[in-house]
Amino acid sequence: MKVEQVWIAGEWRDATSTSSFGAVNPSTGAELPEKFPISDWADCDSALNAAVEAARALRTVSNEDIALFLEAYANEIERSAGDIVAIAHAETGLPVKPRLSEAELPRTATQLRQAAAAAREGSWQDVVIDTKTNIRSHYAPIGPVVILGPNNFPFAFNGVSGGDFASAIAAGCPVIAKSHPLHPGTSKILAECAMRALNASRLPKATVQMLYGISNEDGLRLVADPRVGATSFTGSRAGGLRLKAAADAAGKPIYLEMSSLNPVVLLPGAIAERGEKLSGELADSCLAASGQMCTSPNLILAIAGDATSNLARALAETLQSRPSAPLFSEGGLKALDEGVKWIASAGAEIVTGGARVEGEGWRYKNTMLQITGKDFLAEPEKLQREAFGNATLFITLNDVPQLVQLLETLEGNLTGSIYSSSTGADDHLYDEVAQALRFRVGRLLNDKVPTGVALSPAMGHGGPFPSTSHPAFTAVGIPRSILRFGALHCYDNVREERLPDALRNQTTLPQIWRTVDGTMIRG
Repeated sequence: MKVEQVWIAGEWRDATSTSSFGAVNPSTGAELPEKFPISDWADCDSALNAAVEAARALRTVSNEDIALFLEAYANEIERSAGDIVAIAHAETGLPVKPRLSEAELPRTATQLRQAAAAAREGSWQDVVIDTKTNIRSHYAPIGPVVILGPNNFPFAFNGVSGGDFASAIAAGCPVIAKSHPLHPGTSKILAECAMRALNASRLPKATVQMLYGISNEDGLRLVADPRVGATSFTGSRAGGLRLKAAADAAGKPIYLEMSSLNPVVLLPGAIAERGEKLSGELADSCLAASGQMCTSPNLILAIAGDATSNLARALAETLQSRPSAPLFSEGGLKALDEGVKWIASAGAEIVTGGARVEGEGWRYKNTMLQITGKDFLAEPEKLQREAFGNATLFITLNDVPQLVQLLETLEGNLTGSIYSSSTGADDHLYDEVAQALRFRVGRLLNDKVPTGVALSPAMGHGGPFPSTSHPAFTAVGIPRSILRFGALHCYDNVREERLPDALRNQTTLPQIWRTVDGTMIRG
């Protein structure tokens, strides 16, 4: 049986491994033919040693060369788009159009090019110069970065191609990517694209490396290794917290994106004005990627009344009428069912769905649960369990004070949305509700579902714990997302010729913004 090779120190080589795994097509439940190794620690050790050498070499590589690699990689991905999309469709069940070919693949190439532009321009370094004291500081590469990508975005958050990858490379850090076990074939083709771009560049050959699988114990050991600069992880809360404990014990930065319920508040004027339209928008958002998006709206909150009852009924009917899309894995299906049953046992009523779809593949009935604000407040911790998938909880409140009280019990979330009347009928309520929600979410939206995450420099894709491990975190929004992989370097009375280029009086970076004696100047 052929087992695929791992990418270490600039070459594809046989893994040091005693076991392997394969992906499964979630639409059919059929095993795919390729086999991928679960590496022993020896592979991790080799990759770490190579990454340390690459980090040292990258200190002398120009911003322009880093930018050229990222742009060449984006080009290679676009040239291989057909093959990448085909294998991703087989491994994830996500539709070819529009999701993979028209949305996620172009997004991935775009963020690589955005990272290239940020690397070339250099302002992400946040240079501050005080000429009176001759003290200068900026952000510099933190060192080798381990990226553990999620299951739900096979391109745009992949450890070897996604936003974390692009940010780390733009910062001048080598990357050790760990492929997600649900889409290893997709990761392999992306890594081959990266290798072609890397071989044509001036960057060290170990700037990018990739392993397919490692044991949980080796994962904990990897994020705590002295040779690692930082780690990025997107996944479950349980897995993230175990990794965080290991990294924290070793004093290593780790950036985690974990669980989020993304509450959506529907104010009375909005429901009265456009309730039917809102039910359709919410259904679309709840079912995007079968609910397997980190910004999927898992909590919908509204003041009780006839209009709210009609909206809730319309939403349940819409969910019931639409076909269930595949979930990514059998484990995800089991976890979703357990989550729904847990929420029901805590007092919520299953209005529609709540069971597996019989037949081939891994599908779950589109599900809506419902509960009153009073009953939610009786069990707020239990009812905030994430059911990752096509399920949402509709909460009806007595009044705005109870709504505010409930919002103040929520854990940290990536997003929070408030829908209000376009006529101003809800304006007297908005400030009170927004104040309660604002410090429990990273991104606050008005009159908009949360599932779109734009590639904008102003975007924040993070939030208070447990949505992430740090309230200043963002995984999207270049150049700010690059700062996760920077270390603050300060120079005191160091001679001009000994300073990094960005800190010199006469820098060769013509576009960089720098703060000099309290004033921002360019170049």
